[in-house]
Amino acid sequence: MSPAIDYGEKIPNNVDLAGDRRLQRALESWQPNFLQWWKEMGPVVPTRDVYLRTAVDVGRDGWAHFAHVPMDQYRWGIFLAERRGDRRIAFGAHQGEPAWQQVPGEYRAELRRLLVVQGDTEPASVEQQRRLGLTAPSLYDLRNLFQVNVEEGRHLWAMVYLLHAHFGREGREEAEELLHRNSGSAEAPRILGAFNEETPDWLSFFMFTYFTDRDGKYQLGTLKESAFDPLARTCDFMLKEEAHHMFVGTTGVDRVVERTARLMVEHDTDDVGPHGGIPLDVIQKYLNFHYSVSLDLFGGETSTNVANYYTAGLKGRWGEEGRDDDHRLTDATIEVDALGEDGTVGRVEAPALVGLNTDLRRQYIADCEKGVARWNRVLEQAGVTGRLRLPSVAFNRRVGAFAAVEATPDGRVVGADEFERCKDAWLPTGADREHVRSLMQPVYEEGRIASWLAPPKQGIDGKPFAFDYVHLA
Repeated sequence: MSPAIDYGEKIPNNVDLAGDRRLQRALESWQPNFLQWWKEMGPVVPTRDVYLRTAVDVGRDGWAHFAHVPMDQYRWGIFLAERRGDRRIAFGAHQGEPAWQQVPGEYRAELRRLLVVQGDTEPASVEQQRRLGLTAPSLYDLRNLFQVNVEEGRHLWAMVYLLHAHFGREGREEAEELLHRNSGSAEAPRILGAFNEETPDWLSFFMFTYFTDRDGKYQLGTLKESAFDPLARTCDFMLKEEAHHMFVGTTGVDRVVERTARLMVEHDTDDVGPHGGIPLDVIQKYLNFHYSVSLDLFGGETSTNVANYYTAGLKGRWGEEGRDDDHRLTDATIEVDALGEDGTVGRVEAPALVGLNTDLRRQYIADCEKGVARWNRVLEQAGVTGRLRLPSVAFNRRVGAFAAVEATPDGRVVGADEFERCKDAWLPTGADREHVRSLMQPVYEEGRIASWLAPPKQGIDGKPFAFDYVHLA
C-alpha cells in the first residue's frame, strides 16, 4: 500500500521523499530548472487560474480534485500506484520471481534508455502545443488543453524521479538533458520523430491527442507490466491521467465531424470551407497524416531489442496477464506485415518474440478503429454518406518494413513519381492547412464556441459548457 499523497511537501509525493534526504535535495535542485522550462516552453496564454484536476489519491476512490488553480502553482509531484507486496514477474525468463524493487545491474542500461525515451515524449508535447491557447475555440477547450499540458509535465516528473532514485549520476544527467532537448530544435531535437512535428491548429491537436497519445497509452501499458516494480506502478498511475488526453482527442474529432456534417446537410454541399467548416476530405487527410506518423512510433515490424526486453522482463505485452499462453513465447510465431517479393503489402511468419512490435501495433490499430467507427456514426446520424477510414499500414511510413516504398491509402505500392503526383489527395496540403488556420480564431467568452466545431455534450466535473473554466490574465 502506498502512503497518501503529501501536499505539505515542496514536491508532493507518495514515495516518502522526506525519508531520503539525498534524493529529496537532488529533486529540489532539479525543480527550479523544470519551472524555468515551463516558463519558457509551456503555454503562452497568460491566465490568472484554470479549473484543473489535481491528483489527491492514487487509489480507486477519489483520486482527483477539481479547483481553480494558478498554472504556475500547479502541484506537480511524484505519484506511484499502490504497491502489491506479493507481485511477481508475469513473463519472460524471470517469470514467477518476485518483482524487482531495485534495478538489476545487468539491465541497468536498457531500463535507463526506456525511461529516457518515454520521459522525452512528455515535455515534447507541451512544447508542440504551447501556442495553441492563442486560438482556443472555447474556454472549455482551453481548459482541456491546459489539463493535458500540466499532466504531461507531471509525467515528466514521474520519469525524472525514477532516473534520480535508481540511476545515480547518469540518471541525474539524463534528467537534465530532458529539459535541454526541445521539440523541432535543429540542434537538440526530441528523440522520436512525431514529437518534432508542429501542432499548429486545433484539428492537429485533436488528432494528436487521439492517435499519438493513444500510442502513449500502449507504450505505458507495456511498461506497466515491467518486472521493475517502481516503473510498473508509475505507469499504472500515468494511465489514469492519459485517459483524459485521449478523451480530448476522441470527443474533439467528434465535434469537428458533427459540425462538418451539419454544414454539409444545411448547405447541400461537400465543400463546407466557404461556410466556415472543415471539409470531410481535409479531416481524412489530417487523419491519414497523424495515424501514419503514430504507427512509426511502434518501431519496426520485427525487433530483436524488444524481444530481449521481453525475455528480460523489462517490457511486457498489452494485457500480459490476461494472455492465454506460456508468457515466454520461445516457440510461438506471429504473422508480421511485410513487403512481398512481388512488391505488394502482405504478411510473413516470424518468431513471436521478435514480432512484439507488430503485436502491440495491432492492439493499437484495433483501438483506433473504434474511434473511426464512432465518427462514422456521427456522419450516418446526420444523413451524410461519406465515411472516414484508417489508411493502410504501408501508407506514409518512414520506419519499418514499408519505409523504403510509397503506398496509397488503400495499400497499393506505387512509384515515387505517382505518389508525388497524388499525395495532395491523401495528405494535408499547404492550402488545406491555411484554410484550417484561417478558422482558428480565439473564442474566450464563457458559453460561446467557434463555428467550425460543435459544443461538447457535457462539461467537465459535472459543470456546464457555459462555465468559467479559465480566468485570463
